[in-house]
Amino acid sequence: MGIHWRIRWTALCWAAGAACGGTALAQPQHLLPSPMFQDHAVLQRDRPIPVWGEARPRDEIVLSINAAAVRVHADPSGHWRAVLPAMSAGGPYSLELRTRSGESRSISDLLVGDVWLCSGQSNMELPVSRTLDAEREISGSANDRIRVLTVARASSAVPLAHFADPVAWAAASPATIRGFSAACYYFARELQKSVPVPMGLIHSSWGGSGIETWISDAALRAQGGFDQRLDLLRLYAQDPAAGDQGLALMWEDWWRAHAPAGSAPWKAQPGTSADWRAVPEPMRDWKSWGVPELKNHDGMVWFRRTVIVTPERAALGASLSLGAIDEVDETWVNERAIANSFGWGTERTYPLPAGVLHAGENSIVVNVLKTCCAGGMLGPPDHMALRFADGSTVPLGGHWRYQFVPESMGYPPRSPWESIGGLSTLYNAMILPLGPYALRGVAWYQGETNAGRAGQYQKLLAGLMSDWRRQFGAELPFLVVELPDYGPAPASPVASDWANLREAQRRGVADDGRAALTVTIDIGDRQELHPPNKQEIGRRLARAARHLVYGENISPSGPTAAGAQLQRQGVLVSFKDVEGQLVVYSAKDPIGFELCGDTQASCRFVNAVMQSDSSVLLDSAGAEAPARVRFCWGDGPVCNLSDKSGLPAGPFELEVR
Repeated sequence: MGIHWRIRWTALCWAAGAACGGTALAQPQHLLPSPMFQDHAVLQRDRPIPVWGEARPRDEIVLSINAAAVRVHADPSGHWRAVLPAMSAGGPYSLELRTRSGESRSISDLLVGDVWLCSGQSNMELPVSRTLDAEREISGSANDRIRVLTVARASSAVPLAHFADPVAWAAASPATIRGFSAACYYFARELQKSVPVPMGLIHSSWGGSGIETWISDAALRAQGGFDQRLDLLRLYAQDPAAGDQGLALMWEDWWRAHAPAGSAPWKAQPGTSADWRAVPEPMRDWKSWGVPELKNHDGMVWFRRTVIVTPERAALGASLSLGAIDEVDETWVNERAIANSFGWGTERTYPLPAGVLHAGENSIVVNVLKTCCAGGMLGPPDHMALRFADGSTVPLGGHWRYQFVPESMGYPPRSPWESIGGLSTLYNAMILPLGPYALRGVAWYQGETNAGRAGQYQKLLAGLMSDWRRQFGAELPFLVVELPDYGPAPASPVASDWANLREAQRRGVADDGRAALTVTIDIGDRQELHPPNKQEIGRRLARAARHLVYGENISPSGPTAAGAQLQRQGVLVSFKDVEGQLVVYSAKDPIGFELCGDTQASCRFVNAVMQSDSSVLLDSAGAEAPARVRFCWGDGPVCNLSDKSGLPAGPFELEVR
């Protein structure tokens, strides 16, 4: 049974209420609306409502709701799509479907209101149970006018028409909200105070995911620079072994381009080279070895060992079990690339092609990449072995050696079919199956994973918004949550990947007339990647929505830098969207302003004074030919400029005019 049929059959069994286990199957149902349409769903108000699904080929389907009815015919493949007339907020309603061939279906307890898609990585995925005052929040979460649906984590190398796992709508309650996206839930709860209509929340996110995983193949190709990896993804979808070999060649080419000349650690190493040192046993997180250069190392480490194989075993089929690895490995046996895989502490077992092993000494080489936190080959030792078709094993739980790779080498190419580090994989499995479901807008909370590639992000963000608008509607609004403060406060002007990513987010939103930014530079946690104050994130998202989507005369995100002008007295920075006037906290004057020339080394902190209710004057004395002004720059900067709303002026970099 192929994967597409398995997915389709799962959806069929779920939709029909059939028992899919055992030997007897219920009679198949041909009338199958999309799983998005089921009891307790929320339909988007004030606009036509697309509904789609499957039926017998060419069958006629009649859909009726609230005294309105439409007719549609399935195509020769059995697919159909209808459009219900726009409805005002209200409910509950029932959607009745019946076919000319005699099938019928009723979907009940439908509300009509505003539907929001919440997506991104771990800060969007973080559940209510991990936020401030979680138990009180959960106990008070019952609200039948907020309905939630979570798309389970799934990835695919090819576009999917159906979800990999069933989805279900449910009313907000302690049982459904505990594990639901906190930012998404708190956003809707706050928004409902000023927009008193039912809220439908679709949560589709995956921690650690890059923005490229959420963009379709066609949209990435339009960006430029992704064709080689996308072509490799298509090859992998047709022939995984050929895809693995293609990635290995790309990986090895990358290493040769970045490593010292002649370096190829996956090749045979005669004797024991001085730069290969014994791995402390038992196998565990390299940050716990007591090796200074590995104590805080986020990057790559090479591992290798040899193993003796008898002629009899070399002739047998075999698999290689490496135990748990965190996070990405590229593995070679006897200089032949075997596989590349991703997982946080997940076990790796790879079948070995015939002829890879030979009698005598064999080499196993594993390059491990870790981008955050614990990393390496984690064992346990008894899970590491060569396993042969006759049931015998050769243990591999000791005698490994390692070679350190400086972080300056950067990161190698990730496999394009990887779940959170690939291309289009999450779009294919977690966004595309949503179909053209009518939405009010999108809340997007992502960027941490792309911080090291911030130069691409502005264009990628624009590409994602355009891509999703092709699916959900050209006027789809986006609420973009900016990265919070995380990491050390700078004692002097610094280069910062996180600051660069925030700037890419700011510019991407500024260039888009249907997007708003939610600034969070003052509510992060320098020691915690996942700040627990998601209630304030929700409040600020709701404020941005009230301005952008509902037309309220309030600023979307606090004071926004409008320009920087060189004057005789200094550099005047003006702000827009100021509520009341600019306000300075905990000091007489604003702090965190820098003037820069063309290089990072030219940046200097400068004194600033309030010039008016909406402008700040920077002292340019000693700053030679200032070309740029930066504010609140760094991983975890200290900023004290706000306005009467209490919202902070967000980080920015502007040219001095």
